[in-house]
Amino acid sequence: MSRRMRNLHVEDKISGKGLGNEAFFVAQAKHLLPNGTHNGGLSMTPAKLGIIGGSGVYDLPGIENLHELTIHSPWGEPSDVLRAGTIGSIEVVFVPRHGRGHRYSPSDINYRANIDAMKRAGVTDLVSLSACGSFKEELPPGTFVLVDQYVDRTHKRESSFFGQGCVAHVSMAHPVGPRLVERIAMAAEAENITTVKGGTYVCMEGPQFSSLAESLSYKAAGYSVIGMTAMPEAKLAREAEITYATVAMVTDFDCWHEGHDAVDVQSVLQVMHGNTEKARRLVARLARDFSIMREECPVGSHKALEFAVMTAPAMRDPTLVAKLDAVAGRVLDVG
Repeated sequence: MSRRMRNLHVEDKISGKGLGNEAFFVAQAKHLLPNGTHNGGLSMTPAKLGIIGGSGVYDLPGIENLHELTIHSPWGEPSDVLRAGTIGSIEVVFVPRHGRGHRYSPSDINYRANIDAMKRAGVTDLVSLSACGSFKEELPPGTFVLVDQYVDRTHKRESSFFGQGCVAHVSMAHPVGPRLVERIAMAAEAENITTVKGGTYVCMEGPQFSSLAESLSYKAAGYSVIGMTAMPEAKLAREAEITYATVAMVTDFDCWHEGHDAVDVQSVLQVMHGNTEKARRLVARLARDFSIMREECPVGSHKALEFAVMTAPAMRDPTLVAKLDAVAGRVLDVG
């Protein structure tokens, strides 16, 4: 195990006793963030793959040195302890989005803590596995859709790390990393997993499924799939300069399709079982073939904060800036 991975056992390596919260999180960031993060250099940054999805994805073919990471975030606690291991030359970090045992509804997930914890763990590229309904006949249950756009219909979730005291605006015009998507597509092809590149994911608040009127309106708008978890996850990953992609795993036709029953938990779980097995193979292949060093993102996700911060340095709230040590330390010069 590398020195950096050993250091991720935060409770053993760094103690918060005797430190104020701000000092503790600045010290933690210095200890955990990979080489090159603060100066923006990609050439010195090893790639590390993050996976957010169900707990069943942990059991990957070929994974070694699987262990738990206890990482504390100033944004609250992540959904669960993170787990990490190695596949080939790549370190892979996992977090179950809903917590083990599915304890959190989509509205109750602490998305900021999850993304912040991934950043503190050194994750450079993040793959989100998300169960979705389909609005298209050509995207039947069992299909994996590599979406390239999102429509955010959520309204109860904290959607930014920034705010009063440190304002920033990042571009979401192209929210996924094209190279990451291409690598996922190549891994799926190698594993004979049916995937479709491109499409729009509409993220609803939930936890209820769509009404018929909603489903028909989303279909008429031309959206591809519907889910409950990609937002604000994708926005927060962009703010954290983590390259992001969603694998939308189709489980049903929502409720618009006259030839299929309305979506229910039992039918979703049946399809999800098969999707999980495919997702494990997909992630394992992706990791085995992944670049050892972080690649520059064609849409700039690796430097999304370069000119995003608007608040003048003298006017920035020091408490908020301290919480941004991992997410935005590269541009805020924290520590």
